[in-house]
Amino acid sequence: MTTDWQAGRLNSELTDAGFDTLAVRAGQQRSFEAEHSEAIFTTSSYVFRSAADAAASFAGERSGNVYSRYTNPTVRTFEERLAALEGAEKCVATASGMSAILATVMSLCSMGDEILVSRSIFGASVSLFDKYCARFGIKITYVKIDDLAAWQAACTAKTKLLFVESPSNPLAELADIRALSKIAHGADALLVVDNCFCTPVLQKPLALGADIVIHSATKYIDGQGRCLGGAVLGRAELMTEVVGFLRTAGPTMSPFNAWVFLKGLETLRLRMHAHCQSAQQLAQWLEQQPQVKKVYYAGLASHPQHELAKQQQSGFGAVLSFEVEGGKEGAWRFIDATRMISITANLGDTKTTITHPGSTTHGRLQPHEREQSGIRDGLIRVAVGLEEYSDIQADLQRGLAAL
Repeated sequence: MTTDWQAGRLNSELTDAGFDTLAVRAGQQRSFEAEHSEAIFTTSSYVFRSAADAAASFAGERSGNVYSRYTNPTVRTFEERLAALEGAEKCVATASGMSAILATVMSLCSMGDEILVSRSIFGASVSLFDKYCARFGIKITYVKIDDLAAWQAACTAKTKLLFVESPSNPLAELADIRALSKIAHGADALLVVDNCFCTPVLQKPLALGADIVIHSATKYIDGQGRCLGGAVLGRAELMTEVVGFLRTAGPTMSPFNAWVFLKGLETLRLRMHAHCQSAQQLAQWLEQQPQVKKVYYAGLASHPQHELAKQQQSGFGAVLSFEVEGGKEGAWRFIDATRMISITANLGDTKTTITHPGSTTHGRLQPHEREQSGIRDGLIRVAVGLEEYSDIQADLQRGLAAL
């Protein structure tokens, strides 16, 4: 059992703590071993003091651990820490970012409900909505992310959720979160925002009016490309429904992955600021290159939503895309000419990554779907890492030379 001095000294002064303090200390409850770093509880089940104690625990009549599919001390520490950073009442950790989206839909929607979805979302999310959610009688309607009139017109009495990524993958398109929240609430619906690209360091959707925040912890929360995980955050009553789905269906975060993510949160602000600084420089440099047709990055004054980004974000993120001459062949030549940057579809890593969205992250979409989403054949996405900026630029210069 945790002693008073172990638990009290740890959390009693965190009520008004700053972001970095919360990122390092929130949620931790030391065990009787008095460990300094968070413990990893790799156990599938828990022991009860009596048969009556076990019955009460399973019935939800008393708090405590029951089964690690939905209650685990290490996972709980991660949930409480991320909730503190996002300003959420409750966080539910999941096995991946995609399972976080699935858990949200399956716990809050029923047959006959409608979900309005931004056209500017990750390719796997499109497949999830179109191929699987539709099988359960949930209607999916796609709306242009920045067309508020279209969002308003698409709302019906059956609309349950509005779902957006902001900034979007890979074109850095933004949703006006404040305006969309008003539209959603006017239709008695919920606004769900995927905050993966910004993290709570750069953007807090709940403070802007959103009801639910989604994370792929695999990305910047981990920060080094090691583990898979996701999270759903929002009001306690909504998250109780998500916990119910998790308890039954089981897309659970492992304790080890939760521990890795806890370590990632400790350096999140430092990493995000460094990522953003290099990404800004890189976007400005690419915009000046004659072989580059267009750069997509909200930190550029040329971005049509640059002012909105400044209003609702404290930074512009580390993911940028750009279109090169020569279509798919030109994009592949560019990518293959790089030597240091990793050719992988993952992002949020200390290592800079590069990919061709049209044949990887959005490759399962039909050509007309990619065109509607602005994913053209010459588009390249770079997630800027933490290497020396000059080395990142020099490697991309090799790609430009190949054109």
